[in-house]
Amino acid sequence: MADAADIRVTVLYSPAPREMHEWALVLATGATVLQALEASGLRAAFPDADLRSAVAGIWGRKARLEQVLRERDRVEIYRPLKVDPKLARRERFREQGTRAAGLFARKRTGSKPGY
Repeated sequence: MADAADIRVTVLYSPAPREMHEWALVLATGATVLQALEASGLRAAFPDADLRSAVAGIWGRKARLEQVLRERDRVEIYRPLKVDPKLARRERFREQGTRAAGLFARKRTGSKPGY
């Protein structure tokens, strides 16, 4: 049973696209991000995951592993990007062509070039 000095947090991990694992935890007040990761059972489910070098965040904002958690925090573990988003956008733009993408997709009649 949860004590009055306990906090409830959620730990989320996505090892691959469209695959998500979630753990709901009750921790003592003053618990850190690293303690939440260790208590979640993540290491048992994913033995190859290195928690000490993991990049984590709270509610979408990057957080240090020593950061103290608050009630209802959502701890997320981030995996590295496989493709640079800027490069992917350039490739999509190149495939679509300049006439079908971006600002130049719909040209108003009688407007100046580029508008």
